[in-house]
Parts: sequence; structure tokens; C-alpha cells
Amino acid sequence: PRGLQRLVDACHAHQISVILDVVYNHLGPEGNYLREFGPYFTDRYHTPWGQAINFDGPDAAPVRQAVLDNVRYWIRDFHIDGLRLDAIHALHDAGPVHILAEIQMAATTEAQRQSRSVHVIAESNLNDVVLLDPAEQNGYSLDAQWSDDFHHCVHTLLTGEQDGYYLDFHDPARQLAKAIQDVFVYDGCFSPYQQRPHGRPLGGHPGDQFVISIQNHDQVGNRALGERLSQLASPAQQRLAAGLLLLSPQIPLLFMGEEYGERRPFPFFCDFGDDGLKEAVRRGRREEFARFSWADEIPDPLSAETCASAELTWSWPVGSLHAGLRNLYRDLLQLRRLLPALGDYRHRHAELTAGDSGDLLTVRRGDPDRSGARLLAVFNLSERPQRCLLPKWPECPLLLRSEVARYGGTPGEVPQEPTLHGWEFAVFAPRPPSFGV
Repeated sequence: PRGLQRLVDACHAHQISVILDVVYNHLGPEGNYLREFGPYFTDRYHTPWGQAINFDGPDAAPVRQAVLDNVRYWIRDFHIDGLRLDAIHALHDAGPVHILAEIQMAATTEAQRQSRSVHVIAESNLNDVVLLDPAEQNGYSLDAQWSDDFHHCVHTLLTGEQDGYYLDFHDPARQLAKAIQDVFVYDGCFSPYQQRPHGRPLGGHPGDQFVISIQNHDQVGNRALGERLSQLASPAQQRLAAGLLLLSPQIPLLFMGEEYGERRPFPFFCDFGDDGLKEAVRRGRREEFARFSWADEIPDPLSAETCASAELTWSWPVGSLHAGLRNLYRDLLQLRRLLPALGDYRHRHAELTAGDSGDLLTVRRGDPDRSGARLLAVFNLSERPQRCLLPKWPECPLLLRSEVARYGGTPGEVPQEPTLHGWEFAVFAPRPPSFGV
């Protein structure tokens, strides 16, 4: 515990917030003796990872209190700045006040006692803003939630994969435009993968209540081989994905090593002592990928070599593609800090148009009625060069384009300004005085 406290203090000294991933939907299958001490578990519900926690059955009140005490513990004793609630779709509670609402209240009350802010973020694949709606609208009042639709659109666009849940993203370019503007692609429409309607409309929530990514530990680690995007997409496509992520009107999440294009995989690995449990994990991994085309090539999750294969190289030599991609991430993150349009999460518009030889995606950020507070980004969603229409905003010159040497691009002869290389994007906005490019 003291080591974690020192880590949090060191991060705070460098103005870095710390958000802790907490798992309240199940406990580990080995070394777990809580059942011997009370009704912590229930057979009314089931999770893919073990017994469900008893939040609404007989004698559930002390179980709920234990979880709420844990929420306060992280905030009070460790000064944690936020909690990311793991897989809330597997957190079952049919009681009058949902445990998620009580978690939010406990976190808010403890944070107010310390005169600071704490964020409660749900990992959810439900596409349901009840998580964010206020209590007077029968919501849980959480601060934010993850949204996977953006990731799935980008992934299928760049890889062409259509296995498993990627089946739902059969028109990725058009669905990507919807994800950028409306967050949820599936907002009540029929899901071919689930064979039922899925999700609800956004309901006016701003973009900064949603966390998006192009890679994360689940989407990479749950692949059979743990391949990163850098192993599946070309350098130009990786640059395009970075632009889509960091210029979209939601909160971006970066996966470790993404910013320089780490090429080592991140396969699922674990360490258990019980032989029966080990075999159950191996069997479960094989069954999990039965719907995909990967089932016969899965690395042994219990092998030390599988774990070692995930270690980062932390290398971006000067002039390399890794260094170029890292420059792009640095510049885009700098623009997020400097440009008012990129801090405006309510004014957003995304439009897909047919170009000369493929799709062009245009993203507009900022208040359209405020001159100087607008941004336009144009993305070429094809491998062939395309002409794009320049914005009719005189205060928005070309600020950045992705296929240049600084970012690892090899454009050859630079074409006229309205032409984008394959998989290239361009940003048009007022140049901030302190922007370093």
C-alpha cells in the first residue's frame, strides 16, 4: 500500500492524475475465501469470470457496504483521482437504488470532504446513457463511460476484419462518421451480431463524457495472438488512426506503446497454481475464439514466454517510423491543449463524402458562429490520393498534414494543397502562437 501511495504522490507532483481500474463484478478464482465469511456471492446471476457479487439478494446490505467502503478507501487513503469500473454489464443489481449510483455518491461525498474532484468512469458495452443520466431522470450520474463503437469502426476500416462482434461494423466509413458525431453507432438499431436491437440514443450528453480508443488492453489482449494495430495496419493507416482518435470530440485513451507504434504483441497471460484451473483457462480461451478464425493458434496463457513477449521495447530511434509517429502524437496532443475548438465537446459534425477514388471524412469542431474558434479535419479513407475541398474559412489555413517526413511519411513530391495522399489527413485551423511545428 505505501508503494502505491508514493506512486500517486509522485504523479501528483508532476500534475498527473491517477485513475484506478476497480473490479466489483467478480473476484478471482484462486485464493478467494470470502464465501466462507458471508453471503458475498449469488447464484442468481453469472459472469464469464466467476461468481457474481451479491448486491440485491438476502443479506446484501453488508456486501454493498464493503464495496462502498472500498471506494472511499481508494480516494481517502491513496488520493486516487478516479475509478474505472470494470465491465459494469456484469454488475447485477435489481434493488431500488443501483449500486452504481451509490458508488458515484460515495466517491463524490468523499471527494467533497477533501475539497477535490474524483471521476467515476464505467466500462460498458451497453450503449446506454442511463449510466450518465442524473438521478432525477432515474440515471446513475456517473461522470463518463467507455464507448467501443469508435474503436470497432476504425479497426474494421483498417483491417477489413468481420469476425465476431466486428460483424456489426460492415460499413465502417459511414459508421465511423456516426460514431464521431453521435458516439453510439448502435443507438437502438438492430445488431446483426447480437440478433436484436442494441443501445439507446445519446440524449444530448457532451462528448467529454465518453472515452474512446483505437487500442486498449481488452481489444488487443483479447485477440488470440494479441496483435497491436501496428502489426495489422500500415504506417500511414496508423497515422490516420491517431488523427481520428485525437481530433474526435470525445476523450481519447492511449494504450501503452501506441504513441510510437510498438510492434511487440500484448497476448493474454495469467499465473495460477491449481492444475485444474490452468487447464480450464486454456480450454476457455480456445472456446472464446471458436467464433473467430484464430482458434488453433492461441499462445499458452500460462506460459512465461507468453508473458515475456508482451514487454515493451521503448525504442524510437531518430528518423525511424516510431519516432515519426511519436512526433505526430505529441503535436496532436499539443493542439488539443492549445486550440479552443478541440476543447468544445458540444459543437461537432462529421460528414462522409465520395471522393475521386474513395471516401473522404470531414470533421468540424468548434462553434460555427465563432470566427477563430473552429477547426476542420479531412481524412482520406482510402489508399489512393484524393482531392479535397478546402474550407471556406479564411481564418483556417492548413495547419498540419500527416504524410510528411516529420511524422514518418514518404510523400515524394508534395501535391497541391487540396490533394491528400492515401490514408492521409489534414487539419485546417488558426495556428496557435506557441505551436511548435
